[in-house]
Amino acid sequence: MNEGVEWALHSCLNLTWVDDGQAVTAAKLAAFYELPAAYLNKQLQALARAGILTSTSGPRGGFRLARRPEDITVMDVVAAIEGPEEAFRCEEILRQGPGGHEDVDYRTTCVISQSMRRAELAWRRELSRQTIADLKATVESRFPYTPDSTRSWFANLRT
Repeated sequence: MNEGVEWALHSCLNLTWVDDGQAVTAAKLAAFYELPAAYLNKQLQALARAGILTSTSGPRGGFRLARRPEDITVMDVVAAIEGPEEAFRCEEILRQGPGGHEDVDYRTTCVISQSMRRAELAWRRELSRQTIADLKATVESRFPYTPDSTRSWFANLRT
């Protein structure tokens, strides 16, 4: 998984704490963690294409959540950044090995392929159970000052 997933998740979480209706520029979101703005902007655009964020251009433009945090799963964000492809791709190398057969679908018969598929399905199910709202609630319970300090940081940053 590339670093863009982490950046996208933190950006979504930070957007839950800005005042309603306020958009935050990619430059401000990037500056928060000292990330390269151009690269983060690509991740934010992917989130906008997936319907997770909305993007507004102009002097008061930027990004905001397109849906309620309760309606955005961690898996939604991962899929928006990484794409829908499976993490493990069976290349069916058993076909080239001793005793391999051209007419066998090793993706369905290979023990390793089956094991990796089960693990990926469990991982996807778990990420689909967690929402941005769940992450927000956890952060707020552990670090109650975070919403106010995040809001203040964005309000006072000049970019």
